[in-house]
Amino acid sequence: MKYLSSRDQTIKLSASQAIIKGLADDGGLFVPEYFPKLELEELKDMDYKDIAVEILSMYFTNFSKESLRDIVHRAYVGKFIEGIVPVKEVGDVYFLELYHGPTLAFKDMALAILPHLLKEALSLEGIDKEVVILTATSGDTGKAALEGFAGVENTRIVVFYPEKGVSQIQKLQMISQEGDNTLVVGIHGNFDNAQTGVKEIFNDESLKRILEEEGYLLSSANSINIGRLIPQIVYYVHAYVELLRMEEIGLGEGINIVVPTGNFGNILAAYYGMKMGLPINKLICASNENNVLTDFFNTGIYDRRRELILTSSPSMDILISSNLERLIYDLSGGNSQLVMDKMKELSQAGYYKVDLDLSKFYAHFSSEEEVDKTIKEVFDHYNYLIDTHTAVAYDVYQKYKQGSKDNTKTIIASTASPFKFGSAVAKAIGLKLEVKDEFTILKELARRANLELPKAISQLREKEILHKKNCYKDEMKAILMDYLKAGEKDV
Repeated sequence: MKYLSSRDQTIKLSASQAIIKGLADDGGLFVPEYFPKLELEELKDMDYKDIAVEILSMYFTNFSKESLRDIVHRAYVGKFIEGIVPVKEVGDVYFLELYHGPTLAFKDMALAILPHLLKEALSLEGIDKEVVILTATSGDTGKAALEGFAGVENTRIVVFYPEKGVSQIQKLQMISQEGDNTLVVGIHGNFDNAQTGVKEIFNDESLKRILEEEGYLLSSANSINIGRLIPQIVYYVHAYVELLRMEEIGLGEGINIVVPTGNFGNILAAYYGMKMGLPINKLICASNENNVLTDFFNTGIYDRRRELILTSSPSMDILISSNLERLIYDLSGGNSQLVMDKMKELSQAGYYKVDLDLSKFYAHFSSEEEVDKTIKEVFDHYNYLIDTHTAVAYDVYQKYKQGSKDNTKTIIASTASPFKFGSAVAKAIGLKLEVKDEFTILKELARRANLELPKAISQLREKEILHKKNCYKDEMKAILMDYLKAGEKDV
């Protein structure tokens, strides 16, 4: 299996090379040369880890199956609950609970694996340079990446996040991160500023040459890295297998999958699963009030020329959905020139239009009022607590069902613990917040829902703030270079 740049098919790398580079030299994203085919009959008696080994071995073909088995074991054993990803039937849907890892968000599912994949990739390529993981986050990727890479030999990780664009818990999780190889920096701006700044660093050839001369290699933990994206396919296949085991569906029966998404990586993983033969009837793309993806799927026009809205689902407060590039590449039949042209239009004009078959997707969005209402309704009717992002997905699914009358069994990706967005969830179910601090609110929320407050959150109150650096987008390169020269996080 080779990996091609979405902007130039003549660029072909092995899996290990693509994982190390993260982003192609021309700014494109690495895409698989072809989609291997699933044998669902063979997978239906496997647990999550075994399914992961099978799928990863289909894509990362220059890794031995034995090494992939070891990587999966290291990633998941002892860090996740037994079963790893439960599928919970609630009313007429099935919630795929993706938040039972160390940082309580779906990003753990792939970022627990990526450091081990990268370490093996470096070994396969005979590279002994220090790898610098450079990541922009809208909240959850940052902490999950920090958790995965902290203390990993021959790596450093630098995370940029929007200072006022994440929840208090997300921020505390990041700025209290321990590890001498970690740096967390708040951006005066939004996630798109942070993401654009990171991409500019990756595309700065003179900077990369300087870093290489100093013994550093740049890589990414964002879903632009194929090593982050492929492991996300696993949980959708696992969800289908779970429905088979529960005898809710028959082998080959179609399902719908609903994903709350901003950067388009999570739902793209489901699309890749469908390309592999996972029977998906409809992919439902759920957005918050930053509904640039809704407009795209309904009109074919992607237009980022709008004000970013800060919402209660901050991980989706994004106007530039990087992974959409991979979808356009595939739907256009691998037309890398079209992708290059459209990405140039987006960069220069702020919008582009495509004429592609988008019929496998349904897209809608939820207002802040609808998010609150949805959290309350699901809690009142089913005694089941969901976070703000999952509420977006559930509300959009209700809109789809009302309009389509489709009764296909439906999986909803539940992407974060409700306690990561405790104030918003507590307010939605009617708890009085007044002047209470975040941790008092979380305790009350746990009591009201008859749930245990996760230790990963309750312990944050006592943690020391270790990262206090802030900067503007145009200062990101200087911050990175100063950090690498200093060799420590307090720069």
